[in-house]
Amino acid sequence: MFAHNVDARKDAHSNLLSKKETSGLYKIQFHNVKPECLEAYNKLSTEVHKELHNDADYPCEVVGSWNTWYGEQDQAVHLWRYYGGYPALTECLNKLRLNKLYLEFRKERSKMLISRRNQLLLEFSFWNDPVPRPGPNLYELRTYRLKPGTMIEWGNHWARAIKYRQENNEAVGGFFTQIGELYVVHHLWAYKDLQSREETRNSAWLKEGWDVNVHYTVWP
Repeated sequence: MFAHNVDARKDAHSNLLSKKETSGLYKIQFHNVKPECLEAYNKLSTEVHKELHNDADYPCEVVGSWNTWYGEQDQAVHLWRYYGGYPALTECLNKLRLNKLYLEFRKERSKMLISRRNQLLLEFSFWNDPVPRPGPNLYELRTYRLKPGTMIEWGNHWARAIKYRQENNEAVGGFFTQIGELYVVHHLWAYKDLQSREETRNSAWLKEGWDVNVHYTVWP
């Protein structure tokens, strides 16, 4: 994927590229919903997610929930953050197994879904922390599937490239998979609207250095 040779590494990619796992463990969920059920699904998910988000007994929070406009239709995407890394995730799972409200929610939700999948993610150390921002906004999730062994090279180039994408506060978060499909990178961006997206992306190409970094993160 890259023109440069990749040196042998003596540590896991997760240790070299991520923020501390205690602060940067995320789960992303992709739910494909029956078209006729999407409105009911959104209402039910919002109610239950809000309760979990506000419950101090659960060391997790909902970073964001979205429906897709372009790409896979009738899809919901949820991004969760776990404070405390894998122990926090395990604690949440164990408590949810005993949570009658959540179990009823899952039962009802199953009637509305066509399919679902999830991934555990770590946060790139050089990316912005996902934080609440005034809206409404249009969010774009760009997903990249890398060749095995090139994650470090990708991280090195994007550590330089991200500085070119801060002017309009469009960079929300950057993540890579740790459990689930491996060698997958997600970049999350926010724009006021599609016109703002076009203008912001075009302005990046006017900055010296952006084109070089992009060149080394595309297929040869």
